[in-house]
Amino acid sequence: MNAQSSNRPVALITGASAGIGEATARRFAAGGFRIIAIARRPEPLAELAGALKATTEIETLAVDVTAPEASTRAVDLAMQRFGRLDCLVNNAGAGRWAPVHATDDTMMDEVIETSLKAPFRFARAALGVMKPGSSIVNVGSVFGILGGLDGGIYCAVKAGLTGLTQTLAAQYGSQGIRANLVAPGVIKTDMTKDYWDAPAFQRINQEMTPFNRDGTVEDVANLIHFLASEEGSYINGQTIALDGGWSTTKYLS
Repeated sequence: MNAQSSNRPVALITGASAGIGEATARRFAAGGFRIIAIARRPEPLAELAGALKATTEIETLAVDVTAPEASTRAVDLAMQRFGRLDCLVNNAGAGRWAPVHATDDTMMDEVIETSLKAPFRFARAALGVMKPGSSIVNVGSVFGILGGLDGGIYCAVKAGLTGLTQTLAAQYGSQGIRANLVAPGVIKTDMTKDYWDAPAFQRINQEMTPFNRDGTVEDVANLIHFLASEEGSYINGQTIALDGGWSTTKYLS
């Protein structure tokens, strides 16, 4: 059967080569989606494709999401290969963390380009081909809900993703295209593992979370998939904290 004639939905996932993005690609593949996986490094993308090829059809594109043409290249690949695009997961982001007074323009621009301008561009490109029933899921952070100490531009940009998500929901919901934001707490990935055992890190995260385990990349992937699925098809314009209660309880053990 020609791939373009299939009724199986298609998800485009940025930052798909590791961490939350990789877990999301695996979850969507298990859920019946075909995958367009985007990341900067070709080697882990090739490994992901090899791991998923027995489960689903997958195409990869090694590109920096901050490149102005990255979004159109990715959407064009989805349409050329599969003939449709049903879900965009804007997962790629920059984890630069510093207080405002210690944030220079280079750091500021990096976070804005990766974590706000790129999702905006990818959404803009996806909207040109999406049909009713499609959705956009942006991946932000609880630190966009509650600005954190030393958060600087990271917190500002993650809060900006909330505004982007809400305006997408308002503008395109009447066309049957939904937009939601997943805001994870601190999840153990390659980006955060070096801080995991630091006492201050543990106090801020583990000791202030009223739950008996850490969140996982699979937890995040499951929520993203739910929001893209028929089961989540009346959820629109929401920011959902996935943090074990951290952002709502002011808990201290």
